Amino acid sequence: MSSVQTLVVKIGTSSLTGTSPGQFALSTLAGLVETLCTLRQQGHQVVLVSSGAVGIGCRRLNLAERPKTLAMKQAVAAVGQGRLMRIYDDLFSALNQPIAQVLLTRSDLAQRSRYVNSYRTFRQLLAMGIIPIVNENDTVAVEELKFGDNDTLSALVASLIGAQWLFLLTDVDRLYSADPRSNPEAQPIIAIDRLADIQALKAVAGGQGSAWGTGGMLTKLEAAQIATTAGVRTVITDGRQPQNVIKAIAGEPIGTQFAPSPRPSRARKRWIAAGLAPAGRLYLDQGATQAILQGGKSLLAAGITRLEGDFEAQDAVLVCAASGEDIARGIINYSAPDLSQILGRRSEDIPAILGYAGADTVIHRDNLVIATDAEAEDGSDL
Repeated sequence: MSSVQTLVVKIGTSSLTGTSPGQFALSTLAGLVETLCTLRQQGHQVVLVSSGAVGIGCRRLNLAERPKTLAMKQAVAAVGQGRLMRIYDDLFSALNQPIAQVLLTRSDLAQRSRYVNSYRTFRQLLAMGIIPIVNENDTVAVEELKFGDNDTLSALVASLIGAQWLFLLTDVDRLYSADPRSNPEAQPIIAIDRLADIQALKAVAGGQGSAWGTGGMLTKLEAAQIATTAGVRTVITDGRQPQNVIKAIAGEPIGTQFAPSPRPSRARKRWIAAGLAPAGRLYLDQGATQAILQGGKSLLAAGITRLEGDFEAQDAVLVCAASGEDIARGIINYSAPDLSQILGRRSEDIPAILGYAGADTVIHRDNLVIATDAEAEDGSDL
């Protein structure tokens, strides 16, 4: 492991704010800022993904609970985001560390040109020694294009910039076999080495973790799955102990650590797998399923039995076996209405059916990411 590394650190609302209205965990935030500045002084590149805009906005406006309507959330986030950045700027400035605000929506990572431009912006900021502070742009995001929580956002940012570490700072010190706040017999989970183990934990994970945040343990497991598939070691640990980040990098068994994939997907396929929100599903027969999983083939219309969703050409779709299990994700060459006309048909029949010479493949293998894809890292393939 190289001495200089790129880290993404995500801190949640529950770690930033107290349990009563108007309370703010300033000591935790100051400790986090000091830790990140220490990492920068050691030569590491650091990105901070910070929740809290809505929570802080609620406290600023003396609201008793988190807003439920999108318009109210956006208004409260607009109040809280400025206040949050002012606090960060004051603390980082005291240690002479420059910062930058980066607000993202799902469409910024879903659209290819904006995805690449986001990558270049992050790399330039990091090269200049600046710590980007990232949050979802709640003020303009629409419901269907929201990340949903900053756990997912942090994992996508870690994948985007090719980070070595993702730290998810939360209100527990690590994952447990049950909720330690209610079950004294809950056993700690120190390390997770296989993707299958993440899937098993997701099946039993609970939901939202606090009244003020949007992410519970399930969202953290989903984030860990995105990040580890991209080759990013992921750590879930206590947000009230930010110095744990330095200890983990030094090799201490801090929190719950998820081992990265030893052969992560190429950057373009990471974008397809995680950056694009699927607009539909395709279901395959057994022969097509085997050709995709074992033969590394492109997907042809002949092997598709049915479809779901109202998608357009160049949208992302999930590819499923007959059982319904997700086996791949890819960028499709046909809209749903056109594809519905050529299901099960041979490629040479497509021009006569549709009246135009479409692509021979429904999804070309270069635009198809298998759930167990393991390709060599290639930064030039952004």
